[in-house]
Amino acid sequence: MNYFLTYTVYVLILSVLMGLSTWKLFKKMGYSPLFAFIPFYNYFIILKETKHPKWWAILSYLPIVGPIMMSVFHIYLMKKFGKSLFQNQLLTVILPFIYMATVNYSKDAEIEDESSNDLYLTEEEKIAKGKKKDSFIGSVTFAVVFATIIHVFVTQPFGIPTGSMERTLLVGDFLFVNKWSYGYRLPMRPLAIPFLQGTIFDSGEKGNPKDDPKSYVDGIKLPYERILQFSKPQKNDIVVFNYPQDSVHTATDRKDPYVKRCVAVAGDVFEMRAGRLFVNNKPETVLGDQEVQHAYTVNTGAQLDIPALYNTYGFLPVREEQNDKGFTYTFQGLTDKTAAEIKTLPNVIDMTENMYAKGSATISYKLNADKSAYTKSIDTTQSIFPINKPWNQDWYGPLRIPKKGDVVAINQETLPMYQWVISEYEHNSLEKKNGKIFINGKEANQYTIKQDYYMMIGDNRDASLDARFFGFVPEENIVGRPMFTWMSVQGVFSDASSSYQAPKKIRWDRMFKATNTGEANKTSYWWIAAMILILFFGWEYFMKLFGKGKEKKEDEI
Repeated sequence: MNYFLTYTVYVLILSVLMGLSTWKLFKKMGYSPLFAFIPFYNYFIILKETKHPKWWAILSYLPIVGPIMMSVFHIYLMKKFGKSLFQNQLLTVILPFIYMATVNYSKDAEIEDESSNDLYLTEEEKIAKGKKKDSFIGSVTFAVVFATIIHVFVTQPFGIPTGSMERTLLVGDFLFVNKWSYGYRLPMRPLAIPFLQGTIFDSGEKGNPKDDPKSYVDGIKLPYERILQFSKPQKNDIVVFNYPQDSVHTATDRKDPYVKRCVAVAGDVFEMRAGRLFVNNKPETVLGDQEVQHAYTVNTGAQLDIPALYNTYGFLPVREEQNDKGFTYTFQGLTDKTAAEIKTLPNVIDMTENMYAKGSATISYKLNADKSAYTKSIDTTQSIFPINKPWNQDWYGPLRIPKKGDVVAINQETLPMYQWVISEYEHNSLEKKNGKIFINGKEANQYTIKQDYYMMIGDNRDASLDARFFGFVPEENIVGRPMFTWMSVQGVFSDASSSYQAPKKIRWDRMFKATNTGEANKTSYWWIAAMILILFFGWEYFMKLFGKGKEKKEDEI
């Protein structure tokens, strides 16, 4: 309800601005000045008077799409009154209501007589010119808007740049994600550049990510709301979500997208024992498209043929170091079968699974400036969650996942677990004063959870920055489920964790395969994509023939 109330306020504000800046222009077009203030109908009149599709008016106030369409409609209106130069159009886009107001209140604003520009053209040439111009502008506008609607309201493409979900999702897989899987999350930043996630461009390693130009207006925001939510993430679902602890973007729907497997839902108890996953004290169920993977250290007497191993086993991040006795390799993402086969290679001296010791926390140490001692360093985005537990990625928990309605104790011991839930995810003020905890200005020793949370873990457990490090994933961060892989290119992303980069090639066998079935051998639906393309271009060709035939028949008459 808060979402739609806020949205209505924005629409009314925009309608008032539209009316104040154009009411005299509407009067000169022969309409009541009050019509300039009526949402949707004001743009309907502009489209009618400028001979454009009138149904476009329904797009005028949609989030993200609306600002694009408004700019187009404003340009149409200004051209109607003779403001067709580039600088006029630029001012209309950048300062819409200000520039339109200057035209609206000027004494010489009159409807342009378009026929005066075409005095030396025949009637047929005028018609052809108008059709060609409107057809081109209309086609480009419709293409951009249609693509934006699909991207914002239906499905969104994502790429897999890291190996955290190997071998279920490969590095270089490109997915389409269904935004309606768990109910549609309405846009929270309605004024944004289409097709961009959080920033317009990346300043690179030397720059501060917080200084990168944002692709959205953070000051214009709507609250979280989800509609038509008939299901929620279930255990074993592969889920796309916004990274909860993104410190660059305050807007939830503009935080970096991640994809992991939902291994535990609200109310479950999650635990890692010696690198093996348990939920509610039971070992995980491994689906057909999953393979349990671990990291290993391999010592060899001679150098291994890594390209040959990559060709044999596929995904194989590896670091190579030479020493006095030979070579040491650190492998990630080895299945039990792959590890057993590598161990039998003639060059291998020994091979051990990498495992943190039980009770050792994942905390780094930094050398002081004077290089006299090391200081404990805790980075909440990289260290284990919560930071006050002696856990690591192999020995973790047990940890209960918060559920909506849970009443949890709040004290110095539990606060590291729930502070992000209270302050960031559920948007309360949180303070610590004189050893006491205050929520929204009141002293508190308990808190009632307002939404469900999830534990999202990568299938490649030893190479995954997941919920063991950043904590619970709130329901409001859920985007949807991947539907299928539409493209897969090996070697398209560089891997900083590996000293060997795979050669580039297209993985034709992965294209147009569903991602969330859990089956080992997924069916490829490339033939459906081919049929859609054939029908699309075939229909376009048929319509062109039909149009030419119709024109020829009319000429004969």
